[in-house]
Amino acid sequence: MTTSNKKLKIYLIAGEPSGDLLGSRLMRALRGKTGSNVEFYGLGGDTMEAEGLAPLFDISDLAIMGLVEVIPSIPKVLRHIRNTVADIVRIQPDIVVTIDSWSFCARVHKALRKLKTGIPQVHYVAPQVWAWKKKRAKTMYKYIDSLMTLLPQEPKYFTPYRLRADFVGHPVIESEAVNADGEAFRKQHSIPANKRIISILPGSRKTEVSKLLPIFMESARRLLNKDPNFMFVLPTVKTVSGMVKEMTKGTDLPLLIVETQAERYGAFKASSAAIAASGTVALELAICKIPHLIAYKVSKLTAFIISKIMHIQYVNLTNIMLGRCIVPELLQEHCTAAEITANTLELLKQGSLFEREMQGFEEVKGKLSNGNQTPSQNAADIILEMIKD
Repeated sequence: MTTSNKKLKIYLIAGEPSGDLLGSRLMRALRGKTGSNVEFYGLGGDTMEAEGLAPLFDISDLAIMGLVEVIPSIPKVLRHIRNTVADIVRIQPDIVVTIDSWSFCARVHKALRKLKTGIPQVHYVAPQVWAWKKKRAKTMYKYIDSLMTLLPQEPKYFTPYRLRADFVGHPVIESEAVNADGEAFRKQHSIPANKRIISILPGSRKTEVSKLLPIFMESARRLLNKDPNFMFVLPTVKTVSGMVKEMTKGTDLPLLIVETQAERYGAFKASSAAIAASGTVALELAICKIPHLIAYKVSKLTAFIISKIMHIQYVNLTNIMLGRCIVPELLQEHCTAAEITANTLELLKQGSLFEREMQGFEEVKGKLSNGNQTPSQNAADIILEMIKD
């Protein structure tokens, strides 16, 4: 609890839906720890708006993936960076907290440092320096005062280089998905008990959806040919919902598109399996113990560049954390309807692949928590401590 009557001003920047969810939980935790003696400013999506944030601009402008694909959007992104920095200077918050989206957030931090505002600067979610751009860990202390990490192995990459780094726990363990009700979801949408639900999750960026959704839809068609009792649910987010609806318009598949967070998690719990793009969603599926596979594809040029700079064996966080492959990763030329269909059917048999996933998911859950508080409460403590100091 804060003792001052003056409301704390906290500037939050979340550039993507995964960061938006972290931001909304952080807002709730900060409100709880300050007795609501706090005001929020900045950037975020739907869930942060629901917590009372009025975003400076629509974050879907930043939902771009791929080294080649990002080029046409550079002028707009640079304009957003300038406007964000100007907004921070105008508001003079007690602290600036950026969440994920390091490529955008780093530029905001660098610009603020040049202006010598004296405002504490924190980043929440460590860039994956263990996968690529390891040199980045050596320079981040120049732009931020503190880093809050989601994975226990991450602080060691930054602390040798004069940057405070704290493992706060991964917010996926406090996900509403854990307590969602699959039966209530079925009832809400009148889905019969004999229908086996498959969740289709083609990502939250337009470039991801454009590449993955057609492949995922063809996979669904092939699954339906194997068993007419399949039903497909496609949980989507604001950044791509219009695109998803347009791309699936007129489909003859038994497909349900859902847009709210509650329905998304209900769909997870009702699912027999899931087909997902790589990302935070895979950890949510793991925590919910939903058998799934990861499928992902980028342009050939992007894939070539990544192959030269990334130094990891796996792309899925579950596999990375365990150091072994328990979730199938169908990447690039393996990201095909034939391979997705075959792996999904294998998971549904509940044989050795299914058992391997279930055992691995238990292990992952144990690695993602830190202490008795939620990760968001741990993060809130660090932010309030920095303001006080």
